[in-house]
Amino acid sequence: MSATFTRITLVTALSATLFTTGCANMDETQRGTAQGAGIGAVAGAVIGQIAGRNAAAGAVLGGVAGAIAGNVWSKKMEAQRQAMEQATQGTGVDVVRTPDNQLKLNIPNDISFATGSAALKPELRTVLAQFAKGLTDNPGSLVRVIGHTDNVGSDTTNNRLSVERADTVRDFLEDRGVGKSRIDVAGRGEREPIASNDTADGRAQNRRVEIFLREPEQAAAR
Repeated sequence: MSATFTRITLVTALSATLFTTGCANMDETQRGTAQGAGIGAVAGAVIGQIAGRNAAAGAVLGGVAGAIAGNVWSKKMEAQRQAMEQATQGTGVDVVRTPDNQLKLNIPNDISFATGSAALKPELRTVLAQFAKGLTDNPGSLVRVIGHTDNVGSDTTNNRLSVERADTVRDFLEDRGVGKSRIDVAGRGEREPIASNDTADGRAQNRRVEIFLREPEQAAAR
């Protein structure tokens, strides 16, 4: 085994150990920083060695860069997540942090739109009003709204309906003071089901709207 390989292996193992043992008692922001630092350290070690430089030095530099990248999940994002969880309790709305550090609201059909309609139900208006307030309190964050349908009807009809539903959500947020330039919309039609369309329950799950919230740093990296 070469000395070069040994150095890279040791740095990699050390970084993985620190990552595994250090995240247990961290909050979301701290965990994101630690994850980024661990990944960055491993990558920095390998890159530094390949470039003919010291693997340990590369690990340090990579760890610093990774920590910055991993901390995209800010305190504001965490506060927004907690506020939306409280606002949507009992509604069926799923509020999660995605692997790429976005806040995601998965809004089921039974509180969002009637079958074949793009008109907002009252339950969804309540959720969106709270979401809009969080957006006005955090003017730098960006939103993406994606509409989905089941497989009933033609592709053309479903594609149009999914876009119309996303547009309706965007229009509501704009009416509550969220700038149009901050909101991106898209329709997926029936192309991205999360359940089987063979049952009524599965089709209901597929008729949904997903809303993603991200920081400007994430948008710039895309």
